[in-house]
Amino acid sequence: MAGRIADGPRLTHASDGVPGGGAVPAEGAGRPGTDAVDGASTEVAAIDVSFTEVEDGDVEAVVALWRTCGLTRPWNDPYRDLADARLGETSTVLVGRATRDLPAVATDGAPGEPGPREVAAGELVATAMTGVDGHRGWLYYVAVDPRLQGRGAGRATVVAAEAWLAAQGARAVRLMVRATNDAVRGFYERLGYADQECVVLGRPLGAPDARDAGR
Repeated sequence: MAGRIADGPRLTHASDGVPGGGAVPAEGAGRPGTDAVDGASTEVAAIDVSFTEVEDGDVEAVVALWRTCGLTRPWNDPYRDLADARLGETSTVLVGRATRDLPAVATDGAPGEPGPREVAAGELVATAMTGVDGHRGWLYYVAVDPRLQGRGAGRATVVAAEAWLAAQGARAVRLMVRATNDAVRGFYERLGYADQECVVLGRPLGAPDARDAGR
């Protein structure tokens, strides 16, 4: 379990974890923030992604992004998770939309294969589920469109989520990273998150056949 501890809000900033204020690689990404063709910068500026709370019309795009990023599990219904977060008085799902057309990260596909299409202005490209348990803030489902990973969009998503939590009165933030996910753990460590030396225990509540198995 990773977390940030603060005496009052001490939020992640655009240059946190990177000498000189460069881009922090996003979830699972190891690409530099330059275009593979001409070396031009492809870093996503904070103003390139705008965050708001999720709306009804976003649901399908949000779940599709979670699935694309490998965040869903058979024992958790993503639609139910999303609906529950929206119903809570101290929880929400933030969605990030591109504020302008953005080039996609170059891929190492086979010769002749078309590269990923560019990101269109207004397209949903990031999410973060946030909630306050009465003491700490929590982050779940932090996702960034693969076309923008490695260019600062992941950091911008965490910045937006921390700001929302701080506005709700949270003084610390926690998140859980699967033990095998070294790339994502490194991403959060560069933003100041540290192992809290805790073991997460859990069990399901409700009927034995409940879809949410507490994992």
